[in-house]
Amino acid sequence: MKRRSFTKLVLNTALAALAASALSAHAEAGKIRISHGYGILYLPLMVMRDQQLIEKHAKSAGLGDVKTEWLTLDGGNVINDAMLAGNLDVAGIGAPGFITLWSKAHGIPRSEVIGLGALSTSSLWLNTNNPNIKSLKDFTPKDKIAIPGIKTSLSAVVLQMVAAKEFGADNYAKLDPMTVSLGHPEAVGSLLSGKTEITAHFTSPPFSYQELKDSRITRVVDSAKVLGNITLDVVFAAKPFVDQNPKLTKAFMAAQEEANAYIQKDHKGAAATFLRVSKVKMTQDEVEKMLDDPETQFSTTPNGISQYINFMGKAGTIKTKPAKWNELFVPEFQSRQGS
Repeated sequence: MKRRSFTKLVLNTALAALAASALSAHAEAGKIRISHGYGILYLPLMVMRDQQLIEKHAKSAGLGDVKTEWLTLDGGNVINDAMLAGNLDVAGIGAPGFITLWSKAHGIPRSEVIGLGALSTSSLWLNTNNPNIKSLKDFTPKDKIAIPGIKTSLSAVVLQMVAAKEFGADNYAKLDPMTVSLGHPEAVGSLLSGKTEITAHFTSPPFSYQELKDSRITRVVDSAKVLGNITLDVVFAAKPFVDQNPKLTKAFMAAQEEANAYIQKDHKGAAATFLRVSKVKMTQDEVEKMLDDPETQFSTTPNGISQYINFMGKAGTIKTKPAKWNELFVPEFQSRQGS
């Protein structure tokens, strides 16, 4: 009897260990690593960070106490490199940077990425401290335009799209030789000082607003007036992470929807969150003014993604093109009325 009891005990222990191993193999991640940039375009992610909304929705999904690790990264190249290196799970990024990486990694299982939704819509302003510049045609080789990243950043590609409208499709890269890679906060300081090679900055709120407070700075281009009010930033993830963590992915997406609803309902609270998280030196009223601008919107439904895809395909920036815009995103977006 003792021998039978011992054998039964060993068998039960083995079965329990096997079950635990199987459960562990299917367990979702206990941590998620996310990045956002500096400007108002990343406000939903800042709200999610400040209010711990991912943790809230993860717990509601039965995932327990999920930890979030937040990084502040700017520029498509920097973000894409971090994602490919396995140092990020989810990131907010300019739409062109995401499309570039999607195209580059498509068909490579370990490197593939997928969109979780749009992030924000606003307008990029090309501001200058050169009084001789009144339009794009006035830029000379002596002028330098600050953007976060050459070729693939949001500012870089939108500037090319604007140039194509101004100079013709074949001349989309006419301003490229004048661009200099510089983070938005540093570019603001350079433009306002007037003591560096930087004579212009193509940027988003709040930096565009900060610059125009100085009477020496003028606005040359408003991207929304040229291209329409299209999605500027999106949220994307490493596809292996999404495949292995379906509940955590949905928790993230639910958290973003809650953040968007909060911003729409409470501009005062959202402005306070932006100042608290971003550390940008602006007043509460100044940030609320930006949020009151009808061109600044926060929605997970993409608008104008096809515009980027078509332009980047013709420019040769991407080799692999999706058949439809929603091919870039998780299955939940197959029925969305986006573009």
